[in-house]
Amino acid sequence: MTKSILIIILIAGMIAVVSVLSVSCKRTSWGKDLSWVQQQIPSGFPEPFYRYAADNPLSKEGVELGRKLFYEGRLSVDGNFPCASCHEQRAAFGLFEHDRSHGYNNSHTLRNGPPLFNLAWQQFYHWDGEFTTLTDAIAQPINGHIEMADDFTNIIAKLQTDVNYRREFKQIFNTQFIQPKHILQALSQFLGTFVSANAKYDKVKRGEAGFTAEEQQGYTLFLAKCNTCHTEPLFTDGSFRNIGLPVDNLLNDYGRLRITRSPNDSLKFKVPSLRNVEVSSNYMHDGRFLSMPQALNHYRMNVQPSTTLDPLLTNGIPMTDTELLSIVAFLRTLTDMEFINNPALARP
Repeated sequence: MTKSILIIILIAGMIAVVSVLSVSCKRTSWGKDLSWVQQQIPSGFPEPFYRYAADNPLSKEGVELGRKLFYEGRLSVDGNFPCASCHEQRAAFGLFEHDRSHGYNNSHTLRNGPPLFNLAWQQFYHWDGEFTTLTDAIAQPINGHIEMADDFTNIIAKLQTDVNYRREFKQIFNTQFIQPKHILQALSQFLGTFVSANAKYDKVKRGEAGFTAEEQQGYTLFLAKCNTCHTEPLFTDGSFRNIGLPVDNLLNDYGRLRITRSPNDSLKFKVPSLRNVEVSSNYMHDGRFLSMPQALNHYRMNVQPSTTLDPLLTNGIPMTDTELLSIVAFLRTLTDMEFINNPALARP
């Protein structure tokens, strides 16, 4: 055996040992005997931006802990504002029939609490895209002084007094002491199961159901007038756009401008998914519209010109009353009742 071949064999062996040690270290950072869960990726969906992999693998136990924390009042300073207070299952985990979220000490947030589903397919979180990771987006309202208004030191002190929480965190994260990242990881795991892909629309696409004549007409109109921004099957392209909404003079919310400081981003907000739109009123970033017809009316007659207005809306979106109602009929086929009524996502 030549010297060069021997060196190659030795290097290969070292790489193999390092790889085994690396995998072993990743495994020992989690508890033993966990029931691992496969991330759900519906047929026809694109590849998600985030995969629940070694940094936060999905487990049955982690998801259940996240579920408890999602409904846990002790994550807020006064115990009255769990995550679920602004993200209700009946509203596809959005804000139910309110304009903007309420928080601690009778506070009112700047924006409408968006529905929570298909989050692994998002690159940016919140209306202005302030956060690029789900865990950071989760942490903000927990620490936000006008939302849950607590801090992790206080939250952990409360959770550590609960023997069940101590046991569950130890089982899942292999640690004696609860850490902020463990709280965020558990919540992220639970939210990772919020996959909505079984509305009537999906059943039609799978050949399991059919549209009514009005729904089919609405779908045809939707593809012609709306699909560029609300691209199927996610019903959003994830972009930020100025859709010509007049600024609320009390809120003075200029959207993504707050994050980038670029005048080109003035009045731009993230395009929301239209899945479950029927149950997730109010609409727009500040919840100014109560109904789907009101929201659609904006596009056909109330678009306000500005330097950053989306070029697609220069002339609004022309539609007759009949066309508007047909589009609404189609949008109702995006309601995923199985998701909204899923007992695995409900309060434990």
